[in-house]
Amino acid sequence: MSLSSHLQELKRKHHALSEAVEEAQRAPGTDDLRIADLKKQKLRIKEEIARLSPQNVM
Repeated sequence: MSLSSHLQELKRKHHALSEAVEEAQRAPGTDDLRIADLKKQKLRIKEEIARLSPQNVM
């Protein structure tokens, strides 16, 4: 898998997690731990995107 396609896949996953977090926050009775877990996953992906982005390569 090329770096470009890997970054695209990470961005797709980040977007999907964003939607999942928003949906979970709107749903009554959603476990706070579930929301926190989704946010942590989202942050890890965001950090990976930043690390792999061409502007960060020296």
